[in-house]
Amino acid sequence: MVGPERAPSRSLGRDWSPLRRTNAYDKRRSRRLLTYLRNNIQILLPPRKLHPLLPHTLKKTSIGIRLRHSKDRMHAYRPILVSLLAVCASLAGFEDPAPPQVHSLESIIPPTPVIQEELTFHRAPKPLSPQAITSDWRDFLGPTHNSYSPETNLLESFAEKEPAIVWEVSRGEGYASVAVVGDRVIILHRSGSKEVVECLHTETGQRYWKYEYETNYKDRYGFGNGPRCRPVSDGEFVYTLGVEAKLHCLKLSTGRVLWQRNLKEEFNLTLDFFGVAGAPLLEGDLIILNIGAPEGPCVAAFHKRTGKMVWGAGDEWGPSYSSPIAADTRAGRKLFVFAGGESRPATGGLMVIDPENGDVSCSFPWRGGRYESVNASSPVIVGNKVYISECYGAGGVCLEIQEDGSCKELWRNEILNTHFMTAIHKEDYLYGVDGHGPRNAPIVCIELETGNLVWKHEPEWMATVDSPSGPQSYNLMPALASFIEVNGRCLVLGQYGHLAWIDLNPEGYKELDLTHLFMARQTWAMPALSKGLLYVGQNDEGLDESSTRFICYDLRANN
Repeated sequence: MVGPERAPSRSLGRDWSPLRRTNAYDKRRSRRLLTYLRNNIQILLPPRKLHPLLPHTLKKTSIGIRLRHSKDRMHAYRPILVSLLAVCASLAGFEDPAPPQVHSLESIIPPTPVIQEELTFHRAPKPLSPQAITSDWRDFLGPTHNSYSPETNLLESFAEKEPAIVWEVSRGEGYASVAVVGDRVIILHRSGSKEVVECLHTETGQRYWKYEYETNYKDRYGFGNGPRCRPVSDGEFVYTLGVEAKLHCLKLSTGRVLWQRNLKEEFNLTLDFFGVAGAPLLEGDLIILNIGAPEGPCVAAFHKRTGKMVWGAGDEWGPSYSSPIAADTRAGRKLFVFAGGESRPATGGLMVIDPENGDVSCSFPWRGGRYESVNASSPVIVGNKVYISECYGAGGVCLEIQEDGSCKELWRNEILNTHFMTAIHKEDYLYGVDGHGPRNAPIVCIELETGNLVWKHEPEWMATVDSPSGPQSYNLMPALASFIEVNGRCLVLGQYGHLAWIDLNPEGYKELDLTHLFMARQTWAMPALSKGLLYVGQNDEGLDESSTRFICYDLRANN
């Protein structure tokens, strides 16, 4: 933005006076004007000398005024434009509509685990090797937010009836996977008219505590009515987000509520196609959500100990089914949110956000053209490159983060069009499942640098199931599978309950071993791997008449 050739008159300041009447000015227009000023103006002042009207969050941004005229004229413009920025910022800010009550949690003796009716214990797991590297699984895509696990000393092949079941618990509806912290595993599901959070012992399945609350959600497309979002934990508290956007902070050791929020009512959320399904992200003291409120914010950060909203960002896109990712880049620490909910026309895209203050440095539109479409895969960040993908028409695009946090497009194509699995990066390549599924959804390898196809292959996985009419054989495929890169190999959980070891390499598809855990559809959630134990959710009834359940498998190597 270039300044005029003449110094401003007094009337120029009065022309902006309507901005100061907060109730008479549309906040959305103010936010857009503020975004324009931030992106196009450079204030030639050090942060400590900024106008006192500027809020704290704005002082940390790289805003400035660039003028072509002489130095003395520049000083004449500076107060007006700085004040304009301050007024826009104050009008554009998102206020917390209903800060929650924070409960005082008195110190009590944590409960010990007890056997519950829903538990079936099969056998103790093998001893964990002293040399084994292990980790918790506290977040959506694992300990490093990229579907990678550092675990070692795992089974390299599956003998008959391996991996063995350690325990299983029957449960209600839902698609949420589990979080694992120490010797505790957190499950979230729906039983009747209640969403239920349970804390179980990792090796026995016995219950430490249980917390539940009412829900009335009914899926309009006939899918399950339970929660979709995996719980997350910082090691002291666990955070759950239900299908109706009910957000809870519970003490991990006791299950007592620190605070809770009903985001649907507080932010007038619409729940869109399939309810709330984007898992929260813990980043420092913040819990980040792509809430997609109709008038903004699109993304909100809440303090994890008080539940109060710290900042809101964006107002153009709704809530997606993708989960936010945080990563370090040349522009500093950034949040990557692949947003976009139900709208006509379908809109959405990638937002790059400063986690400290919610400043948006990049908004890159990316969405399929169909009304009934979703952005559901999480962004894949490799250094300064970001890959986002969907399977409803737009395909995939690779962006590069610049020093100022903006995005530069490197390439785009429709080769690796992920649905809701998130692609994996290994060395110079990306691997994932292409397509909507369940059929015509091959495993694909592309070059990260160019996006060129290296290979694609759709394996056929046979399964034989005992039924009342006798054994039935099925020719299946990975379909909407999930990948975990671990110990130099990739663990693949297929949609129909297959578990495979494959070698991800640019030479071609290489299957190392394959077994079949159960025969059921909708095995869509990524499992959790911690201390050599694999936690898998069976999300619908099996053809072998098995019920919905959480299952703990022993993946520890034979010593």
